[in-house]
Amino acid sequence: PGSTSTKIAIFEDEKEIFSKTLRHTAEELSPYATVASQFQFRKNIILSELQQAGWDIHGFHAIVGRGGLVKPIESGIYEVNDALAHDLEYPVMGEHASNLGGLIARDIVREMHNGTKAYIADPVVVDE
Repeated sequence: PGSTSTKIAIFEDEKEIFSKTLRHTAEELSPYATVASQFQFRKNIILSELQQAGWDIHGFHAIVGRGGLVKPIESGIYEVNDALAHDLEYPVMGEHASNLGGLIARDIVREMHNGTKAYIADPVVVDE
């Protein structure tokens, strides 16, 4: 998620096979007092768009969300574990829609119940 959009992409190996950018107007986001309160709205539109496009999330091998404003870390791919989820939910580096990416990914894989893991990749705070 970004401040005014939510981007979705599906990759097979390194090849992008689906992508969609959903733009959000100020009016659409106005009911949400904080970025964190947009969580369910953003998650629901992601799942809805995937379903409308004919994708079954249960066939995915991983879910990757945009990395948020976590503590400075090296570039890479990080599994969204309890500690990382805490840093995304209670950000010390500031509140931004990108913080929702890993949390949404984690919530989706929890609903899948099939061992799929949630990750973030190269969060915006990469310090290299």
